[in-house]
Formats: sequence, C-alpha cells, structure tokens
Amino acid sequence: MEPHAPSYYAASANPSPARAAFSGELSVDVVVVGGGFTGLSAALHAAEAGYSVALLEAHRVGWGASGRNGGQMIPGMRWGAEDLVKSFGRDRAARLISLANSAGHLVRKRIERHKIACDLRQGHFLAAAKPGHLDAMRRELALLQDLLDYQGASIVSAGDVGDFVASPIYHGGLIDMNGGHLHPLNYALGLAQAAEAAGARIFEGSSAISVDHGTPVRVDTAQGRVTARHAVLACDAFMGELVPDLAAMTMPVANYNVATAPLGEAAAKALIPSGAAVSDSKFVLNYYRLSADHRLIFGGGEKYSPRPPADVAGFVRPYLEQVFPQLKGVAIDHAWGGLVGVTLNRLPQFGRIGNSFYAHGWSGHGVLLTTLAGDLIAQAMRGHAERFDLFASLPRQAFPGGRWLRHPLYAAGMLYYALRDRL
Repeated sequence: MEPHAPSYYAASANPSPARAAFSGELSVDVVVVGGGFTGLSAALHAAEAGYSVALLEAHRVGWGASGRNGGQMIPGMRWGAEDLVKSFGRDRAARLISLANSAGHLVRKRIERHKIACDLRQGHFLAAAKPGHLDAMRRELALLQDLLDYQGASIVSAGDVGDFVASPIYHGGLIDMNGGHLHPLNYALGLAQAAEAAGARIFEGSSAISVDHGTPVRVDTAQGRVTARHAVLACDAFMGELVPDLAAMTMPVANYNVATAPLGEAAAKALIPSGAAVSDSKFVLNYYRLSADHRLIFGGGEKYSPRPPADVAGFVRPYLEQVFPQLKGVAIDHAWGGLVGVTLNRLPQFGRIGNSFYAHGWSGHGVLLTTLAGDLIAQAMRGHAERFDLFASLPRQAFPGGRWLRHPLYAAGMLYYALRDRL
C-alpha cells in the first residue's frame, strides 16, 4: 500500500493501519469516491443515518489535500459579506454566511464526540498586508455584525499586531475566535475511524475508473464494481477523467508548506503570542501556525504548473523569512506540497448528476466547509435538501481555454494578481 506523502503530518500521524483494497462486487446504499474530509464526512453522516456505505480511496485516507494542508480553520468562504450581499442581496447572503459559519461548530462537535486527537486550537488572525486592507476588514466585520450579530471577532490596530504575531510587515488585522487550527491528517484519520465505527466500509488503494450516475449508480474500479442508490463524488483536485465536466470546473493548484525544527515553547510563543492560526490578506497569501511541538508550520507561494520545485524548502523559505526576518536561516525539518481544487470564482460547488452528489472547489477554505458538505449531502439523500441546495445555487463556470489552454490562461491570471500584491 502506498504510504502518505512525506510531510510533518505524516511523520506525526496517529497510528492507522492500512485498509484492504476493494475487489469483487458490492451493493450498498451509498458509495463514496474519495477519502478526504468531504468523503469521510459524507460516509460518517450517511452511516449514522442508517445507510450502508462503501468508501473508495485511490491511495490512503487523507492522502490528498485533506492530509497535507495548512490546518487552518478559517470561518466563512473565500467571498466576504460585502461581495455576497452585492451579488445575492442581504437575505440570501445572510443565509449563506450563517450556513458556512455553522461548519466550525460541526467540526468541533465531531472532534469532541469521537475524541479525535488532532491538536485543536482556537483563533484565526487575518493580517492586513496593506493599510487599505484593514479598512476593508472594518467594513466586513461591521456588516457581519449587522447581518448576523456576529460575535467573537474584533479589529486589531497596527500598534497591537505584536500581541498576535511578531512580524513587522502588517498594518493591523482581524482576530476571529470562531476560527482555529488543527493537525489535518489526524483529523482525517479520526473521521475515518468514526465512520467505520458507525458501520461504513473503507477501501484504500481502490481507484474509481468510471461512474454511471443512473439507477442504480455504478462505480467501477480495476478490481470490481460497487452499485448503490447514491454516489458521493468527493475528489476535488483529483477528479481527472472520472467526470470530465466536473474536472473542468476546478483547477488543481499546488501549495507548498514547511515545518521548522522545534523552536522551543518560549521562542514559538514569541512568534505568535496569540497561538492563533495566521493568514494574510494578499491574493496569493501566506498562512502559518504553531504545531503542538512548537514548530512553525508555514505555507507561502503557489505554483501553477504540476511540476513541483526541485527544492520545496528553498521555494518557501523567502516567504517565511519575509514575514519573520528573525528566523533567517532557521532549520527546516519537513517540506511538502499538494494540490487543492480552486474554482474560477473561488466559491465552492455543490450539485447533483443523476443520483450522484458532489461538493468540491474549496479554494483554501476546505478544513471547515468539507465536514459541513458531508452533513449536507447526507441530509439531501434523506430528502432534506434545502441547505444543500442553498450552496448548489451558487454561480459556477468552467475555466476558459479547454483542456490544453486552461492551465496557461489561469497561470497568466494568477501572475497578474500576484503582481498586484506587490504594488
């Protein structure tokens, strides 16, 4: 069985035995394709609702972005309240924000209920990369409070940034105690164990090669076939040729992370006195947090070609040292990358094809929204689709350029926004 890709998370993962590959024929109520947060949550919620469930994962549970991401629990979606109100009006925007923000409570409830050891911590600090960004944060928070009486968040002035992060480059920010951070691979492994305890069957090393969305749904692997009443397509950046029309709706974007050597408790706390997860307000953002063993886990920069840099640590280091010049030359023990699914408008995509449900395109907000997606899919299967349909009503479009030009066109667009970050 292929191991998890080398990373700090793989090196510090909770014990999790490899699961058998699928073979033969199996008939269930629900077949889930993909063993990341979305698929695991859907399997767990469906099994708890009394459905028989089989989950097919091509590699290992949490092998993709769910086990490699920055671990940042960022409330909401990529669009802020101002953009949502402008596009959809106050009532629909308020319902979307309220639903998205319910994800944080759901994740915490799952961690507590299943006793998932994943280093859960509270607080997310959004750092203002430019003075004008702080003004936008003030407007955003005021609108959230007006729409929803939003609690737990406050504006941080430029002079008080040091109480949250010891970096000279920021102009204030917004601290939101509804956010937080966790060890993502251990969270995925905990969801898998909870799903199995509820009755779901999980198969690893079992890549889906075709899906028929009819009645019944049929999902084929190289070793066999699963038939079901419903399918859940939870592949995100790895949809590939399984459903080409869905694959055209997301762009796999490579993100890279490093974990420093242990800094010691005092030095680590001096970097991020609040203990919160931190991300900045740039379009191509930096994001970072402290691990339970007092390392800095830092993500910075993006690549828009599938080939990783020859030296991942060397690729990320300049971003880290720009934020924390006091860490110049710091030892880096782990460096890794992975693909995340990004949509053209940065909004998540929910929907149905025949008897198959899908949810993907988290665009950097997947740690929380994915668990919610699994819950909403299971509810929709039971005939309670109002909240699923609210997300499914969000606008979408395929990336321009077709199979051959979509990546170059996307890269050109992202380079433009990266240039704006520097101006």
